[in-house]
Amino acid sequence: MRKLIFGMNVTLDGYIAATGDDIGWSGGDGPDSSPSAELFQWWYDQMRASELSLYGRKLWETMSSHWPTGDRQPDATPAEIAFARLWRDMPKVVFSSTIDTVGWNTRLVAGDAVAEIARLRAEDGGPMDIGGATLAGAAMRAGLIDEYVLVTVPVLVGGGTPFFTALDSWVNLKLVETRTFPGGVVLTRYETRR
Repeated sequence: MRKLIFGMNVTLDGYIAATGDDIGWSGGDGPDSSPSAELFQWWYDQMRASELSLYGRKLWETMSSHWPTGDRQPDATPAEIAFARLWRDMPKVVFSSTIDTVGWNTRLVAGDAVAEIARLRAEDGGPMDIGGATLAGAAMRAGLIDEYVLVTVPVLVGGGTPFFTALDSWVNLKLVETRTFPGGVVLTRYETRR
């Protein structure tokens, strides 16, 4: 069985996007709200360790608007070039009933997301990562997430899209890692106790 990991940058008050889908706060201490080199490398290493990425529509639209050509931008750093190439090659599944086509080694699923995620999780293989509040929320409510990774940026935005969804019952977690990045960004990784 595969491990399903939900990880994203999150504000101190628990949001993955501020009101209006604004993620300008999410960078850390890099120029123009970009993440520090250390944090960017950490996210690259996480993607490299994953065998499959699962995206909701909004996150897919955000990622696919930049990374397919991110390595060809005139100001792209070596780390951004490597990330763009890895992102294009990474097998991906997008869950959406409103998108017609996807590219870059990606499969589109318009049907029951929870059933498909459960099927993929039951397969043999390496870890899968899941991103996007709505998609991850459905997997969270279904008890499919094995690990939560919060990269907490020291900013309060007061509202927006929450990292966690409302649940019908408690989920007990075990803290397995903490790490601090430049700019006071703090990583916490939790495993689901089953």
